[in-house]
Amino acid sequence: MGRLKHFCAALLATTVLAFAAGSVSAANIAVVGGKNDDAFWNIIKKGVDDARLIVEANGGTVNYLRLQSYDNFAPDVVQLIQTAISQKVDGLVIPNWVPEGEDPAIKEAIKAGIKVILMNAGGHEKAKELGAINYVGSDEYIAGVAGGEYFSKQGKKNVLCVNTVPGAANLEARCKGVIEGITKAGGGAKQLPLPATSFGDATAVAEAIKATLLQDASIDGVITISAGDADSAAIGVMQAGKTETVLLGTFDLNQSGLDRIKDGTQGFAIDQQPYLQSFLAVTLLSSAIDFGTDLPTAPVLTGPGIVDKSNIEATLAGVSKGAR
Repeated sequence: MGRLKHFCAALLATTVLAFAAGSVSAANIAVVGGKNDDAFWNIIKKGVDDARLIVEANGGTVNYLRLQSYDNFAPDVVQLIQTAISQKVDGLVIPNWVPEGEDPAIKEAIKAGIKVILMNAGGHEKAKELGAINYVGSDEYIAGVAGGEYFSKQGKKNVLCVNTVPGAANLEARCKGVIEGITKAGGGAKQLPLPATSFGDATAVAEAIKATLLQDASIDGVITISAGDADSAAIGVMQAGKTETVLLGTFDLNQSGLDRIKDGTQGFAIDQQPYLQSFLAVTLLSSAIDFGTDLPTAPVLTGPGIVDKSNIEATLAGVSKGAR
């Protein structure tokens, strides 16, 4: 009986120590993301929320830090990084939207012992440069090239890339890719940079696109850097009387854009699968912190893919489940 009591006491002590060790190593992660009313970042949020279940099952936490607006973009992102540092998190998932502003803060986080994964914006080379452990997302330039090539295959010669957040590195790369993709195929394109305050302002974006189309009758393609902007663009194209002649495309998906693709009033969307970006980034980071895992694949690319009439039904099936 004495031996049994000694064994049980030893087993209990071992269990307590194991639990304590597990608690110490549990990942506390901060994720930086876009505005609450940005549809794209709400899909990112679903990935974060689903990943949170796994992190919490291992004793960790996930804190999603979201921008309140895009008016003071770079300083606000840096402030969120500083917030994560002050919270003494173990891991940080961060888009590298504005490198000149964010890089010093990200390096500060890494110096403080925080493991970092770049998500959505930045790319593999930037991750290596900063000391982040990986990049999860799409290659924005490659995605842009794919869009430019798609326009060319549809016979379009002069494309307008509408950028409502000029200066953001990932969005500049998108337009650069579009321009170079169609230029290599024998067409042409230019960027239409709008004030950051135009983002989410349907009237301002629609009016700018309408005015540009009326000023330049040779424009036969328009692509926007976000699905929300595509809603505005659709209005601008219609008001300019160009729905039949101007092919509308966009980066990213939303329901109204998918409905337009289905009914033929929008040509295509370039999908980077945001749900996978956040879900994979958070779970890979928590696994690295909790278990010391190291994924040999870098970068982890989630796009690009073209959504058009040929695959719209399969895409809509994913939308109905909240992950597209």
